[in-house]
Amino acid sequence: MTTDAPGGRRIAVLAHEKFPERAKTATGILRYGSDEVVAVLDRDRAGERVSDHLSGVPDAPIVGSMADAPDCDALVIGIAPIGGGFDDSWRPDVREAIERGCDVVAGLHYFLTEDEEFAELARERGVELRDVRKPRDDLTVGRGVADEVDAEIVLTVGTDCSVGKMTVSLELARAAAERGIDAAFIPTGQTGIMISGWGNPIDRVVSDFTAGAVEEMIVEKGNDHDVLFVEGQGSIVHPAYSAVTCGILHGSMPDELVLCHEAGREAIHGYEDTAIPPLSTYVDIYEGLAAPVHEAEVVAGALNTSNVDDDETAREAVAAYADELGAPAADPVRFGTDELLSALDL
Repeated sequence: MTTDAPGGRRIAVLAHEKFPERAKTATGILRYGSDEVVAVLDRDRAGERVSDHLSGVPDAPIVGSMADAPDCDALVIGIAPIGGGFDDSWRPDVREAIERGCDVVAGLHYFLTEDEEFAELARERGVELRDVRKPRDDLTVGRGVADEVDAEIVLTVGTDCSVGKMTVSLELARAAAERGIDAAFIPTGQTGIMISGWGNPIDRVVSDFTAGAVEEMIVEKGNDHDVLFVEGQGSIVHPAYSAVTCGILHGSMPDELVLCHEAGREAIHGYEDTAIPPLSTYVDIYEGLAAPVHEAEVVAGALNTSNVDDDETAREAVAAYADELGAPAADPVRFGTDELLSALDL
């Protein structure tokens, strides 16, 4: 399990041609990370600033390449494309970072430590290449014991990938802590691991061990906190990612579920011929699939309204989502978490 705590570093974040809408790792680090972001790399937006595109996060310049970035300690690849591949157009930036003595952190399925050029150069410069999506070799199958911990377990589940499950989990954990509740965030994906400095990258774990990798984290933290907010992955109806969704559902043995969705999304991202089913279908599937292992209920919904321009329209979308779901709903980034925490009895 990764345990290197972030914080105190000066970092540049690579988000070429994707910032901010399609660079969720970059935006997650900006919003929730404890490192100082000194620059975002996006060749399409060079000369602009983070504040031109995102509010409520620390500002930083957007530059065209690593060569244009200020002095820093590390370069973080802030993009996680479908399939987790490495775009060769990023190679000059990674090479420049290593040559400048910067560590490089990536959350890809392509491991920088196994790239001969990068590995050799990193050895020469004495810097670290950190692949946060590389799981440990000693993971095992689940034992079905996550429900034995003292903590209440809340899992965010989704109608699709990239709808805000990590964001909702982090927002709820932070808001609960502000209420004096002893809450912890359980990271299951590369961005959450980068932010938290620990975790198991569940979507890279061998299928037999996915439930066990989640359970391991629940058991480690479950008796030290009152509530665990587990970061969900993918969607149970996703053509590619449903397996990891099921592994997290069964491995974490949650007590309550929060269903996450993006306003206006009608088809599965990257699989536009696969329509988003009715919300009632998701409720039935998630609750029905959880029940044989540990009963869980969808008690609230979180709606990502980042693509909605004005607050009034966003509030209407949240209200419509709550009506269709038949449960309280909120956009926790835009409007806060009060409704969700109340639905969770926190």
